[in-house]
Amino acid sequence: MAKINYKAALVAGLAAGFVSGLVKLGWENLMPPRTPERDATNPPQKLLEQLGVPKSVTHSTYTYSGHQLPWVSYLVHFSFSSGFGALYSVGGQLLPWIKVGQGIPFGLGVWELFHVELMPKLGTVPRAKEQPLEEHVSEILGHAVWMWSTDLMANQIYQHLNNQK
Repeated sequence: MAKINYKAALVAGLAAGFVSGLVKLGWENLMPPRTPERDATNPPQKLLEQLGVPKSVTHSTYTYSGHQLPWVSYLVHFSFSSGFGALYSVGGQLLPWIKVGQGIPFGLGVWELFHVELMPKLGTVPRAKEQPLEEHVSEILGHAVWMWSTDLMANQIYQHLNNQK
């Protein structure tokens, strides 16, 4: 059994998670998961507000090309994506079964845990049965593509970092 390079696995997961966060944002442009009304306060904003962060902070934006973009939401989005990228990369080195199916089952598990279980129980999003079908389709496919892209990139980066020695 080859020795695990934990630093390389962590760096690979963080980097892959960041880039796959871009993939997930792109996916949500093609298949928006929420109605405009529900997206007026998106789940990252709502969760932060539930934790006591004022709306003036959670709804802070920056302007690019005339668009108001929610930087706080993006901070949460990319932290989540990079964090799970690191967990997947390091965890997959320790427990290879985590990487079965090139990350797709892992991504679906993350969707189930957060969008079906935790966030509804916290009141951050409606119960799964009350969410529109389009939301489930977008989030299920989006999480599958997100973690699949994490898997591809993390593996390549990990191999590259290990070959630099």
